[in-house]
Amino acid sequence: MSETVTFFILSRKFVDEKDAKPEAQQLVYYGLAIGHHLGVVDCFEPVMSCPLEEYLQWIALIEAPEARRKLEGIPKYGEIVIDRSHVVMLAQALAQLPESMPSQWKLWRHELMKMLNTIQEEPAIHLVVRRLHDS
Repeated sequence: MSETVTFFILSRKFVDEKDAKPEAQQLVYYGLAIGHHLGVVDCFEPVMSCPLEEYLQWIALIEAPEARRKLEGIPKYGEIVIDRSHVVMLAQALAQLPESMPSQWKLWRHELMKMLNTIQEEPAIHLVVRRLHDS
């Protein structure tokens, strides 16, 4: 059994009509703001996946302690959330990775930088990163 690290991006939200109270249906935007208590469902889409062992080697290259600690949360806790508060810290750390790293790791850096840029442009967007067990 192998393990992967998969990045999921929040692609959209919708109100689940069967869970939403009638008064909440009139306040869709408010409901989106306060979340699941009103039957709001987050829709996450997988955007990048890395074998766990390679991911660990890749993040070991990150010199910035806070950024590395954030990304080390995936193998430690099984899941992390990356939101707007993490964008600058992670982008700076990724920008400092050596150009001599393998091309696959450069692609991961590029893809993660694109995701961070998306979060910067739209603060409601965030990432959930999970360690998954493949069968």
